[in-house]
Amino acid sequence: MSSPDAANIHKPVMPVECLSILEARRGGLFVDATLGLGGHTELILTSSASSVVIGIDQDQQALDLASDRLSHIGDRFIPVKGNFSDIAQILATVRKGSPVGVLADLGVSSLQLDSETRGFSFRFDAPLDMRMDPDSGGPTAADLLETWSETEIADVIYRYGEEKASRRIAKWIVERRDAGEPIRGTTDLASLIRRAVRVDPKERTHPATRTFQALRIAVNNELKVLETFIDDAESVLAPGGVLAIITFHSLEDRIVKQAFRRLAGQCQCPPKIPQCKCGAMKKLEILTRRPIVPTVEEERENPRSKSAKLRAARKLNG
Repeated sequence: MSSPDAANIHKPVMPVECLSILEARRGGLFVDATLGLGGHTELILTSSASSVVIGIDQDQQALDLASDRLSHIGDRFIPVKGNFSDIAQILATVRKGSPVGVLADLGVSSLQLDSETRGFSFRFDAPLDMRMDPDSGGPTAADLLETWSETEIADVIYRYGEEKASRRIAKWIVERRDAGEPIRGTTDLASLIRRAVRVDPKERTHPATRTFQALRIAVNNELKVLETFIDDAESVLAPGGVLAIITFHSLEDRIVKQAFRRLAGQCQCPPKIPQCKCGAMKKLEILTRRPIVPTVEEERENPRSKSAKLRAARKLNG
């Protein structure tokens, strides 16, 4: 199979809105913390001839494709292999100074979703991998389903996928495992879930969607690294710099909203706690009282943008 063309398979989400809120025309150093195939980075670089973008991604194939796509840019594009939660260490190593803008698009990239071998989608029969960095050596989704208890499987599917039938799905997975037939493939898992879940005929979403989301989040520890990333991104931003984050489901959006509020000095502790323990301190000014969402036209042209929400905050001076 020939290599995918980055420019043809990737449409950056809310491109106009991202460029506007990042004030990309001013130029300067930016960080695309989830580079993917480089769509947002290309837009930032072409907005100003004085812009430099450090593009971070843990997927080497994505880095290679984005580098090919942006080869005409020259040394204004700096690709770095790593997790976005390592932004502070990466910037210390690259030594280009403090960025005026940091962007993170938390969606699974088109490259990963459309891969017939990575196991992110049940559209293809593939091993249940789901690792953003397949070279990491970490456990795959199949590994977790073979080692977790029934309770652990159910809890993760419910917590990260908000799947009401999580206990039934977990029970069926463990029964298969105990019978010597562990779930190792995408279509096998999707088929089991379709049988285990009572499908509402009006529901247009495949019943396996929430479980696949939950497993992907667990395999890549996505919510924990997101919390780390937000704090570290704020710390490395230049005064007046903007942190913009695009989320695609309610758990991510909730983390971003609460983190921004905490960093804007709004205590996030429960009301009955007499003394603040969340560490709220006014470091950011929230720019989006409500999240920015795609236009109807964008949703029509790019269906994967449908659930996207963009939140942004500016680092205060001093």
